[in-house]
Amino acid sequence: MMFGDILRNLLEDNGLTQKQLAAILNIAPSTLGNYVRNEREPDYKTLKHIAEYFKVTTDFLLDCNTSQVLTHSEAELLRVYRNLSPERQRLYADVGKVFGK
Repeated sequence: MMFGDILRNLLEDNGLTQKQLAAILNIAPSTLGNYVRNEREPDYKTLKHIAEYFKVTTDFLLDCNTSQVLTHSEAELLRVYRNLSPERQRLYADVGKVFGK
């Protein structure tokens, strides 16, 4: 999956517009639009800010697999889990214990 596709999914999943994220990142909306359309890629500093904002790794944004290979579904579940509040994370962990996972 290309960077722009991943970024588009993150925007949709978080209910953000391109204009809102551009303001948060302090970049031009047209620049962000170029990223989403896969016409350009961000510099390292911007890539890092995007990863920090969405609480994902730069490897996730770049669709790079590290030593621990996750399927796309597993990576998506991990991303969703990390975006939960600490209380909700504990709730899901407790449910896993009940089912012996």
